[in-house]
Parts: sequence; structure tokens; C-alpha cells
Amino acid sequence: MADEVPKGSEPETSESLRAFGEVVKVFRKRAGLTQEQFAPLVGYSVPMIASIEQGRRLPSKEFVDRAEEVLEAFGVIKAAAKHLTRRAGLAKWFAAWAELEPLAVTLYTYEPRLAPGLLQTTAYARTLFEKQLPAMSDDKIESNLVARMERTQILTERPETIFSFIIEEHALRRQVATPEIMRAQIDHIIELSERRNIDIQIMPLSRGHHAGLDGPLCLLETEENTWYAYSEGQGTGQLISDPKEVSILQQRYVRMRAQALSVEATVGLLREIRGAL
Repeated sequence: MADEVPKGSEPETSESLRAFGEVVKVFRKRAGLTQEQFAPLVGYSVPMIASIEQGRRLPSKEFVDRAEEVLEAFGVIKAAAKHLTRRAGLAKWFAAWAELEPLAVTLYTYEPRLAPGLLQTTAYARTLFEKQLPAMSDDKIESNLVARMERTQILTERPETIFSFIIEEHALRRQVATPEIMRAQIDHIIELSERRNIDIQIMPLSRGHHAGLDGPLCLLETEENTWYAYSEGQGTGQLISDPKEVSILQQRYVRMRAQALSVEATVGLLREIRGAL
């Protein structure tokens, strides 16, 4: 999804995340627990625990509450969490969704505009930021680029998470960057599609009406088996938690998966698009 930082976004220092991670680590070790022992006690995966302790992930409220209770931290973990703010490089309206992404056991994305953010190469993402209006400073471009590339790490850090992406064909045919960058982007998508937990499908131009015409859509399921949805427009984003609304969007996504090309046919079309660049 497009997660550029709009004017007035709220930054977060990496020092605060690292400090919080150190607090959790100290109390975990005080309790005599390894990360492998601690993870099931708080209901999160070992990679997630490691990421939080290393200061690379913003902890959810649920994690803070559970860690505080399990580690009997005298309120220190909750107090440390109060000093965490949003990460630089993420829009304020996108930050809530970004906090949920690393917790997902299932993550679905429909993108009609560009290559989805989680699938973007560094060169492709940089081009988008450099062409953003209003223009960004070099520092902001670098900050946004770091944030976006950090998000993509969940594709490899969470091999048990099921990822599904549906991309409109025209979004990959539109040459928003140089032919070299576009070819590398398509190669990257093909490479990711070979991972057994990632399904990538193209919604072909030949498909007329389909269930996703209302716009981009994301769905995820947390480790607590709670589903959320996210929809986005220009400079706005909406996190949706109401079960009835989420259910409707799930129905649409299921229909889109049936309407899009199969995973195998998608790879063939991607190679065709690459060859035409």
C-alpha cells in the first residue's frame, strides 16, 4: 500500500524502540526465560519477540500487557511503552495497520495502482518517493525508503504466515520507472511467488467487472484469530475492525481470488509483461 509520510506526520526515534526492547530483554532474562520459552507465554512468535527486543518492531498493546504480566515487571514495561511513538517514514493514518502487519498469520492484499508495498524493490520504491507530490526532501525520501524496506522483512521473517496478493495487470504494465527498474521489479515478484507461503495473482485486463472495483484492500488475521481490514485513498486510510464490515470485504476478496488468474498463469503473464519492456 502507499504509506508515504504526509505533511505533519509524527516521527519516532529508533532509540525509543531499542530502549523498550532492552527493557523487555532485561526482564525476560531476569525471569530466566529464553525467547523460545517466552514467546508462547505471551502468545507471539519467536521472530516477533526478537524483532521487538532488537528495536525493529513497534509492540502492540496486547504484547505490552502480556509481557508486563508474564514478566512481573512492576509496571516498568507499560511505562516504557508510553514513550513509544510512530515510526518515521510511515503516515499517521497508516501506522495502526503497520503495527498489525507483523502480527499477521494471514495477510491478503489487493492493489490496483502499483506494485504492492510489501513486494516493492528498493529501486522501485525510491522512484515512487522521488516522484511524489508535494516533493520530498532527500532525508524524507531516505526515511520513507527505510520504513518501506523494513516492512518487507515480514515476508521472510514470518515463513508460516500465509500471504496473498492480487495485482491489477495494468499496475505492472504502467512504466512508473525505467525499463531496467520495472524488469527487476517483475523479477522480484516472480521470485517471491516461488515461496510456498506466498500466492501472487494478476487480475487481467480481460476481466471486466470484478469484486474489487471499489478500490485497494488489505485483510489480515492476527495470532489471536482476529480479522482486520484496511482501505486507502489519497492521503487517507481507514483501519476497519467491525466484524460485519470485515466479513463483507473478506467475501469480496474470496471472489477476486476466483476471478483473477491462477498462480501459475500469473507467472506466465508476468514473464510476458517483462519481455515487452
